[in-house]
Amino acid sequence: MAALADKVILVTGATDGIGKGTAGELAAMGARILLHGRRAERVTQAKHDLGRIAPDARIDPFVADFSALAQVRELADAVIRRTDHLDILINNAGIGAGPSGAQRREQSADGHELRFAVNHLAPFLLTHLLLPLLAQGMPARVVNVASAAQRPIDFDNVMLERDYDGFRAYAQSKLAMVMATFEFARCLEEQAITVNAVHPGSLLDTKMVREGFGTPQGPVEQGIASEVFVATSPDLVDVTGTYFDELRPAKAHPQAYDADARRRLWRLSEQLTGLTGRSSG
Repeated sequence: MAALADKVILVTGATDGIGKGTAGELAAMGARILLHGRRAERVTQAKHDLGRIAPDARIDPFVADFSALAQVRELADAVIRRTDHLDILINNAGIGAGPSGAQRREQSADGHELRFAVNHLAPFLLTHLLLPLLAQGMPARVVNVASAAQRPIDFDNVMLERDYDGFRAYAQSKLAMVMATFEFARCLEEQAITVNAVHPGSLLDTKMVREGFGTPQGPVEQGIASEVFVATSPDLVDVTGTYFDELRPAKAHPQAYDADARRRLWRLSEQLTGLTGRSSG
């Protein structure tokens, strides 16, 4: 129970599925959980549910819709006001390809393709904004919850205004997250902040999978174990810039290892999120 007693962990997208289960596991291990969700009523319910599982859990609720970058900034500000350090950031929040047979191109509040905005731009911005807190918690970790579904980014059609496909939108947003993971790790290599990405498991029993793919092929507990492992395993204390397929280091899409493509994505992401003076070089 005391394994994480002095740790403060932010889990985004923690009101159901893998995120909620991960938050519960970490709370049961003694961590103080900053629990994020998109809707206030679901955050309240998740806090109540986790409190029943772990009666001594320390859970602070936060609400933000990641389809609006202004709300991501508000979330970061709220976290900064309520804690003086952050040990682990788990960027778990995300959206899938959309309902099977009814996928359509959608835009975020800022006018960006929705899946690229929620799955990549929001965690990219949030991680940047929380770096000072992570520095206060060093050694600290960032865990980006990616996917084995990865498709290359066409920089001439990033927002998929042409030839839109929901699965393509999802898969390129997850590759963008992996590419950002590698660049964050490079930028932070002189600090005790590790940044890794993890594919928690294929077609697990989550709302996203049921909506987009039909019958799940694995239990949600599989994904929870993957996230908890990358977030807390003592064997990974010095491991950074790695893509994990569940519990094992693995190879991401080849574009993730293209330094020019990563820098191009980084600059674009800075522009789209309004960040300045943070170039990856």
